[in-house]
Amino acid sequence: MDFRLDDGWQIHPLGGNTGTAYMGVKEQEKLFIKRNTSPFLAALSLEEITPRLVWTKHISTGDTLTAQEWLNGRCLSKEEMGQKNVACLLARVHRSKILRKMLRQVGGRYVFPEEMLSSYFRGLSLELRTHPLLKQVANRLRMHQPKLDHREFKVSHGDLNHKNWLLSDSDRLYLVDWESARLADSALDISMLMCQYVPRAEWKQWLTEKYGISITVGLKQRISWYYMVNLLLSIKNEHQRGRFFEMNRDILQLADFFEKQGFI
Repeated sequence: MDFRLDDGWQIHPLGGNTGTAYMGVKEQEKLFIKRNTSPFLAALSLEEITPRLVWTKHISTGDTLTAQEWLNGRCLSKEEMGQKNVACLLARVHRSKILRKMLRQVGGRYVFPEEMLSSYFRGLSLELRTHPLLKQVANRLRMHQPKLDHREFKVSHGDLNHKNWLLSDSDRLYLVDWESARLADSALDISMLMCQYVPRAEWKQWLTEKYGISITVGLKQRISWYYMVNLLLSIKNEHQRGRFFEMNRDILQLADFFEKQGFI
């Protein structure tokens, strides 16, 4: 794509699923350039959650380009995701009133528990709809949906994969790729991260000593609820894609969690 930037800039695609990320090079200067990213990026840069935003430009194609400082570093490994620096950065996001205000101003959408459950049932195959365990779990989730005033919702990243955590060579941690950002119960992000990367026996320690929150009965119930609904959504997605090994693995994980009554 011809971005028609200032003379001397060379633009190199970085690959990825969306094809919207590029490296801009001019002499000794490098920038990370992305096409049509969320305007929420400015607030994230200001709060030092993402690398510094250098400029934003509108180009003739109607696209908007954003340029951020290029940082040498690496993504976190799966084994590093349970560390305190990850929990502390996520807690900063959830507790930031500025980020919440800015995401609302740029039209950030709210995600409610009932919407997630409805998404699971929408277009669900007969095989999964009649599966005894999945049917039992879905019925339990329907009867015990979390109740939380949407005014208490926080900024939620929505995709806490270890590849979206950038550790710079100067040992500074950033959370990137905010395309799925929304306003939601903070327990949604927490459950997604713990489900993938923290052994269940360490959940309480991770929450109290690393994330820094008091554990209540309500929090346990909400984390368990989101954990199970996300597994249901993953099972549905894997079934649709014909990834039956991964689907059966998640069904076994769900069965174990459901049998042991969730968080405890």
